[in-house]
Amino acid sequence: MIIRYSDFLDLKYKPSRDDLVCLFRIDPAKGFSMKESAARVASESSNGTWTGLDVPEHIRDLSAKCYKIDKGLAWIAYPLELFENFNMPQVVSSIMGNIFGMKAVDALRLEDVKWPKKLIKSFKGPQFGIKGIRKLLGVKKRPVTATVPKPKTGYYPDEHAKVGFDAWTGGIDLLKDDENLTGQDFNPFKKRLATSLKSMRAAEEETGDKKSYLVNVTAETNEMLRRTRLVKESGNDFVMVDLLTVGWAGLQTLREETGKLGLAIHAHRAFHSTFDRVPDHGVSMKVIVEMARVIGTDTIHIGGMGKLVGGKREVGDNHLKASSKSNKPSSGVLAQKWFGVKPLMGCCSGGLHPGIVKPLIDLLGPDIMVQAGGGVHGHPRGTHYGAMALTQALEAIVKGKKVSEYAESHAELRQALDKWGSTIPK
Repeated sequence: MIIRYSDFLDLKYKPSRDDLVCLFRIDPAKGFSMKESAARVASESSNGTWTGLDVPEHIRDLSAKCYKIDKGLAWIAYPLELFENFNMPQVVSSIMGNIFGMKAVDALRLEDVKWPKKLIKSFKGPQFGIKGIRKLLGVKKRPVTATVPKPKTGYYPDEHAKVGFDAWTGGIDLLKDDENLTGQDFNPFKKRLATSLKSMRAAEEETGDKKSYLVNVTAETNEMLRRTRLVKESGNDFVMVDLLTVGWAGLQTLREETGKLGLAIHAHRAFHSTFDRVPDHGVSMKVIVEMARVIGTDTIHIGGMGKLVGGKREVGDNHLKASSKSNKPSSGVLAQKWFGVKPLMGCCSGGLHPGIVKPLIDLLGPDIMVQAGGGVHGHPRGTHYGAMALTQALEAIVKGKKVSEYAESHAELRQALDKWGSTIPK
């Protein structure tokens, strides 16, 4: 039986519950109709090629089908049998492989994925999730807070630990490495971990509150695992990883190890805007969030409406995919059931300060992590008081009070608002 491009378009097809469904935004190249381009995307991402082939019927049964086209969007269903369980790199190679380089499209964007139950359940999923992270830190209602020492690189281990102590004692829950701080000569991983945890324990003793450290274990895979085990031996609860630069295989390997050790994973999204910033090409951030949830990180950056690109719609969609038990379809978003997979806690970051956190809470609710770097350390009185100011702003919001009014009786918050107001950094 001959299989051709046209066989990958079937507008009468009804996806089964076991199909993986991709929603693509397609800008056809000159000389191609939307139907022709969509059929070629389905073909290239499953089992077609540029010429007609005589194939057995069972191969034809594994072909992807574009079953709906509307306003530049194409819905493509993939039989579950095309994917290997517990192998995210293989899934990515399939639905995000050669298709973005095809001449039949001028631009192509993977907007969303509907993940079938059998494939989801082959992965670990989050070990802690939102409830587990709250229990670990003893934070019941307000957003979890975090800060990155600024400047993000250059501190010696003792200087880094001092910044952490000042932030922790000011009320911050989590000290966090930034994406490019790993184990450089000026701040070696082992020394930084030891000195920071010493400061953390001193802060816990002083405040009576639980604290933790999102220490960046990003490295070659074997070194990443060695560092992760060291984190456990040192008595910390978290590791942080740049999930896109270590890759999906590296993330799966890390999730296996942290499962054995009982450590939570914080996922930094460094590298994401390389392929999600352009609105009509690449892969949306919400797809990255979904894959991180399927594999099993516990927290992940979702945007913060601050100095980085990403408005209410994008941040809201990312949060929806991270934290919902299920969602209905909407524009650019596919319906998804999570079949008991724990929700991720979204981390909002990027130029945040006490004067601009309220819109985030209004949009997303309190089940988020608010991470401010310069918005803590740039306080007129330094890190400790900047941490107090951020904590006070979140207290006001959770209590239903205006941040500006709360500042009248909280000097640290007032000083932050006097400096930054409600200005969004650029």
